[in-house]
Amino acid sequence: MAESLPALAKEIVACRRCPRLVEWRQRAGADPPRRFRDQLYWARPLPGFGDPRATVVVVGLAPAAHGGNRTGRVFTGDRSGDWLYGALHRAGFANQARSEDRNDGLRLRGAYVTAVNRCPPPGNRPTPAERDNCIPYLVEELRLLDRRRVVVALGSFAWHGALRALRELGTELPRPKPRFGHGAEVEVGRLALLGCYHPSQQNTFTGRLTEAMLDEVLHRARALSRGRGMAAT
Repeated sequence: MAESLPALAKEIVACRRCPRLVEWRQRAGADPPRRFRDQLYWARPLPGFGDPRATVVVVGLAPAAHGGNRTGRVFTGDRSGDWLYGALHRAGFANQARSEDRNDGLRLRGAYVTAVNRCPPPGNRPTPAERDNCIPYLVEELRLLDRRRVVVALGSFAWHGALRALRELGTELPRPKPRFGHGAEVEVGRLALLGCYHPSQQNTFTGRLTEAMLDEVLHRARALSRGRGMAAT
């Protein structure tokens, strides 16, 4: 087990467990879209980002090939990140609303952002084996974030990944297994798990997810994080 979040981050960045994802992330950096041709891609796995004393943990699916895989910070440099960090700013978790690159001055207070998978998968679809290879990193992050009170899952993949990670930590899951839905809220051990549609363009461009809907989930997360005591699981 890692002794600290920085130590865990080093392990994650060095990971090469999934040959398909290693090849895909490197290919994205070697042949980027024209608008990014002058940029040096990170092209390595991404650890989480945020406050090590966070009470709210936001879990996504995976980095974007030309977002986090380019910038070196999760949910940074793409439209999904613009939506997420804008909402975190409005909810009081972030010092600024923009997420351009890992040196842009963004800081989180009381929140930590991570993902189930740490490399961009083709078609945003990790295989079950690729998911399983990455889950231990999420387990370790949640263990080290020992002040966590609320987990916000962005999409069904993150919802099921978070449940699996919590089970690996020894948390007893509710029965029947909770189903994902936007605005879903369940108690899992001594934390609250909240569901939110992922702020992907597929959801935001179609109106399936609006800023108001995302704000409502994050404000609920803030309220729960302040009003609910917990012990580490």
